[in-house]
Amino acid sequence: MTPKILYISVTSFLLKPLYHTYFSFSLLPFFVIITPMTKKKMIALDLDGTLLRSDNTISDYTVDTIKKIQEKGHKVVIATGRPYRMALEHYRRLQLETPMITFNGSLTHLPEKKWDFEYSVTIDKQYLLDVLDIQKSIQADFIASEYRKKFFISADNHDIINPQLFGVDKITDKMTLDVTKITENPNGLLMQTHHEDKYSLADEMRKYFNHEIEIDSWGGPLNILEFSPKGINKAYALKYLLKTLNMNREDLIAFGDEHNDTEMLTFAGTGYAMKNASNVLLPFADKQTDFTNEEDGVAKELAKIFL
Repeated sequence: MTPKILYISVTSFLLKPLYHTYFSFSLLPFFVIITPMTKKKMIALDLDGTLLRSDNTISDYTVDTIKKIQEKGHKVVIATGRPYRMALEHYRRLQLETPMITFNGSLTHLPEKKWDFEYSVTIDKQYLLDVLDIQKSIQADFIASEYRKKFFISADNHDIINPQLFGVDKITDKMTLDVTKITENPNGLLMQTHHEDKYSLADEMRKYFNHEIEIDSWGGPLNILEFSPKGINKAYALKYLLKTLNMNREDLIAFGDEHNDTEMLTFAGTGYAMKNASNVLLPFADKQTDFTNEEDGVAKELAKIFL
C-alpha cells in the first residue's frame, strides 16, 4: 500500500528546521513532513547613516538582499526624517511597494499612488516664524519649511546649500523662504547649523520651546536638526502602519543610527543600532550590527536573519 505524505507548516520558533516523523494510523501509514514557516515581518529602515552610505547611495548588494527578503513576503518600509522628495529615489532604487514614512513620522503614505490610509500631521507655522526670528543666535546655515511636494528655504547664500539634499538640481529664487509664502502649516522643518554640538543645541531649543515640539538630529555627516509636531516620531507612524496592515509590534524589526531613531528602536520587537550609531542611541537598542552603513551593515544583518 502506497504511503501518503502530509505536509504541515509550523512557525520556525516552535521547531528546528525540517525533520521527519512517522505516524501509524489504523488504515494507512502517513509520512508527516514538518517544514518551518517564518512569520512575516515588517522591517523599518532609517536612511541617513543606516541604509545609505555617506555618498547618499545604496549598494547593489543591499538592493539585491532586500529584494530577496521582499520575495519571501516580508514588508520593507523606509522610515526617515527626510522629506518625501528626498527619500523617493531610494524607494524606487529598492523597488518597494510598501507605504513610506517621511518627515520623521509626520507623513505615512504610498508614494506616487492614492492610498485610503494616508496619514499626515503638520506643525503649527508659528514655530517656523519663531525659529526664523532666532536663526542667527542658533547659527543656522539655512531653515527649510517642508511640505509634501514643495519647500521654501531661508539662506543668505544659496551656494552653501546642496540642492540634492532637497531632491532638486538647483536652488532657485522661487524656493526662497518669505514669510508671505507661509500660508499653511508645514509637515516639518529642517535646519542646518554650524553649531559645534548639534545635540546640545537640540536640547537647548527644546527647552526654548517648552518641549512643545520635537527636535531631533539627523544621522550621517550633515549637521541637521529636524522639527516635528509634539508626540510625532517614527514609532508613532509605525504603530499606525502596523495597525493598518494588521500586524503586531512583535513583528517589527527596526534599524537606525541617530537620536531620532530612539522611539522606533524602543517600540520595535527587535531594534538594531548600527555599528556606527551615535552613543545617544545605543541604550535604546536591543542589538547592534556587526558592520557600519559603509559596509552594508543592514543587508548583512538581514541576510543572517532571513536568508
